[in-house]
Amino acid sequence: MTGKRSTVLRLCKYLLQFKGALLLALALTVGSNLFALVGPKLSGRAINVIEQGAGRVDLSAVLYYARWMLLFYLASAVMTYGLNVLMIATSRKVTYRMRQDMFRRLADMPVGYFDTHATGDLISRISYDTETINTSLSTDLVQIFASAITIVGSLIMMLTTAPGLVLIFAFTVPLSVAITRFITKRSYPLMRLRSRKLGELGGFVEEMISGQKTLKAYCQEENTLAELDDYNGAAVEAYYQAEYHTAGMGPSVNFINNLSLTLISVFGAMRYMRGQMTVGDISAFVQYSRKFSGPIHEIADIFNELQSAVAAAERVFRIIDEPVEAADLPDARPLADVQGEVELEDVSFGYLPERTVLKHFNLDAKPGQLIAIVGPTGAGKTTLINLLMRFYDPQSGTVRVDGKPALSLTRNSLRLAYSMVLQDTWLFYGTIYDNIAYGRPTATREEVIAAAKAAHIDGFIRKLPQGYDTLLTDEAANISKGQKQLLTIARAMLMDTPMLILDEATSNVDTRTEMLVQHAMRELMRDKTCFVVAHRLSTVRHADKILVVRDGNVVETGTHESLMAQKGFYWELYQAQFA
Repeated sequence: MTGKRSTVLRLCKYLLQFKGALLLALALTVGSNLFALVGPKLSGRAINVIEQGAGRVDLSAVLYYARWMLLFYLASAVMTYGLNVLMIATSRKVTYRMRQDMFRRLADMPVGYFDTHATGDLISRISYDTETINTSLSTDLVQIFASAITIVGSLIMMLTTAPGLVLIFAFTVPLSVAITRFITKRSYPLMRLRSRKLGELGGFVEEMISGQKTLKAYCQEENTLAELDDYNGAAVEAYYQAEYHTAGMGPSVNFINNLSLTLISVFGAMRYMRGQMTVGDISAFVQYSRKFSGPIHEIADIFNELQSAVAAAERVFRIIDEPVEAADLPDARPLADVQGEVELEDVSFGYLPERTVLKHFNLDAKPGQLIAIVGPTGAGKTTLINLLMRFYDPQSGTVRVDGKPALSLTRNSLRLAYSMVLQDTWLFYGTIYDNIAYGRPTATREEVIAAAKAAHIDGFIRKLPQGYDTLLTDEAANISKGQKQLLTIARAMLMDTPMLILDEATSNVDTRTEMLVQHAMRELMRDKTCFVVAHRLSTVRHADKILVVRDGNVVETGTHESLMAQKGFYWELYQAQFA
């Protein structure tokens, strides 16, 4: 089965989740078009009344047919309106469910997926691509159903009016279909390319907007505009090529429709002169021919839009089909009664098979210990945190918590045993109170305030006009970076977890505040295992154990005093910072 056909079938499966609405839509479509098809027949009879009068018009008969025409057309219009409203509502439900499925799949994906895919492209799929699908389902699908019924109905009515003239369409219809298939086959890959290029453009724009400060600091406006020109040009070119190669479909099919109308006029006039047709029959046949040919033209145009929707659906389904994070082992058990003992035994790991980051790494953290991990950039410190949280699993070796292999534990229970504060702060649109209580929504206000005090952010919060109810705007732009970080530390403090991870968590606060926070956290996290990744060595002097990491290996282990006494690599790092 081709990719295009399977994508269409999957879209149909989404629609079939709303069978009741589709059946009602089908009934409305049939009724609306059948009522509209009666009009030309009544019009022909009204004309025949005038013709048969030989100069005299039977006005009552004309008005009789006119009233019925008005009634049928009005009923058709009401049904069409109801159909449009129904399909708009149904398509919204379909795209809602599609977005829901996409976001659920994204939530279940491993962290590594987001390390290799542009955020802007993912946003483009969730917003632009699903909206393209929604537009197609709400309008194009209805139009195709209506056109199909109109074509069949018009053909039947023409057969009952003048079967001989219908032979004209035996030549024009196959010609229209052949042209449509030829153009569709060539344009579909271009539609897919257009969607991809628009996604790449969205990813670049999102990246540049989020990095505006860095962009301006390095005076890269001109270079960025040049890059934008490349992305924008590629997107515009892809859009142009897609539209250019489909632009000929409408005029070609329209020409064939006009050709069929010309042939009908010629042969209809010949049949009238022979007394084989009345003027009313010719008029009715011409109207039915327009109803027959018009939808073929419309379907040709709709195919362009449908191809765009199918290309967008392919990008959406590509996300939904991405493999999720590996499931827990069948015999995995929740981590309960956590003591906080963590051990890494001969662990090796690399994000790429050919590039190992951690090599035969060993770590033994006892309950309640403060373990500091220090070393130069790229040594593997953050990678160690990723393994502790099971964002990744090691290629070899074993990670144990309380003596149990991490692979034998459920991921959720393991991750909930940790509180984690990262260097890259993340706060959502909401109040300060909600952001602190994010990991523990059931916390009382007193507990939230206590956590804020421990993080030395309570005084700042109380000075705000709404205090803890102050709303944080987009990306918390209304507070400083240091204040953001203190809020995330308060969030971690509020979590009643036996283990804590701080990955450069105080890099954006001043040294005095950092020392106060470290002291407060040490008191708060008494008897809890803490892992601290730090570049500023002054902040880890009181750690129970310092692991010095270099090129993926632990080269030194000990307390600050013992490591300084060794005058090894740690001593060199310390001297480099404080010389």
